[in-house]
Amino acid sequence: MGMTMTQKILAAHAGLPSVKAGDLIEAKLDLVLGNDVTTPVAVNVFEQAGFTRVFDPEKIAIVLDHYTPCKDIKSAQLCKRARDFAHRHGISHFYDVGEVGIEHALLPEKGLVAPGELIIGADSHTCTYGALGAFSTGVGSTDMAAGMASGKNWFKVPAAIQVRLTGKLHGWVSGKDVILHLIGLIGVDGALYKSLEFTGPGVASLSMDDRFTIANMAIEAGGKNGIFPVDEKTLAYEEGRVSRPFTVYEADEDAEYERVVEIDLDTLQPTVSLPHLPSNTKTAAEVAGLPIQQVVIGSCTNGRISDLRVAAEILKGKHVANGLRCIVIPATQEIYLQCLQEGLAQIFIESGCAFSTPTCGPCLGGHMGCMCEGERAVSTTNRNFVGRMGHVDSEVILASPAVAAASALKGCVAVPE
Repeated sequence: MGMTMTQKILAAHAGLPSVKAGDLIEAKLDLVLGNDVTTPVAVNVFEQAGFTRVFDPEKIAIVLDHYTPCKDIKSAQLCKRARDFAHRHGISHFYDVGEVGIEHALLPEKGLVAPGELIIGADSHTCTYGALGAFSTGVGSTDMAAGMASGKNWFKVPAAIQVRLTGKLHGWVSGKDVILHLIGLIGVDGALYKSLEFTGPGVASLSMDDRFTIANMAIEAGGKNGIFPVDEKTLAYEEGRVSRPFTVYEADEDAEYERVVEIDLDTLQPTVSLPHLPSNTKTAAEVAGLPIQQVVIGSCTNGRISDLRVAAEILKGKHVANGLRCIVIPATQEIYLQCLQEGLAQIFIESGCAFSTPTCGPCLGGHMGCMCEGERAVSTTNRNFVGRMGHVDSEVILASPAVAAASALKGCVAVPE
């Protein structure tokens, strides 16, 4: 049998002619990523193991994005631990307050990810970079430590699910609706330790931001990774960002997939995930009118400039509902500047939104949007588990930027008009 895209990338990085699902391999890494929460743990493991040097300071990225600007003494101590390690080892790609962005938007923006590369990150949403035709996956801090020291990691080659896309998105429907629909179809364990490989004529119609969103949430279906084919849009995105050589891999015609899931993009509607699982999906129309107290627009899933343009288009000239808090967070400093230059920041502020510096904060109940008991939010983030954004008796509804903005105006779940 032939190989999938993922299997070809893993085989190349393991120095093998071929691999198959279930094989255990040792593969070379192109990039190792950590953040302010996971890097200090990895540093402890690194030093306890007696390592004194990283394998390549150019191939490690440390991004202080979760609790920054630091919300308390503990988060400041974590950042200092990561900061000291980065300075001591000459880590080139170190991003601190003022230059930081949400890691999974920042790394592609900075050109740190290219097609065909193998990336691990001590954050589960590292699978985002599959949008660029790379194999990227989240690992624990121990694996991050091993990767920083050796430039290698062990992997079990995943089996694959083919997600075949046809048609085109319409209206306010976006990549967020695609991935929520898929997770609703297959469940939060439907792709457990499998590669979600997106194919079909519908891929060409998706923007790069749509692809980043979809790949970002592969983990919410249990996936080891999500990956898109490399096409003209991918190469156009990388132009001016990546100057090093890279390899484009394509799945073999006889590649083996455990399952094929068909999605007709023409038929999709704005979709939400109700508490407390991403798989608990309904169309926004089915639950319209459900009261909310907060809206969050941002995160590594939906904090890119196209997301914020959509939200601003819906909010322009209007005001968020009385008594509702709407928090807008650009994913990177570059996107923040674009919001200023395009007048989006003014739209958000005049609409009654809080407009924040880049941070992951509210997504994990860290800061900039924690909820108390009995509160409910519509959020463009990626997880709605119990207590995810604060109190265990609060609730999170996952949605696209369009649904989130429309809901902010109504004070309840709403379908964008």
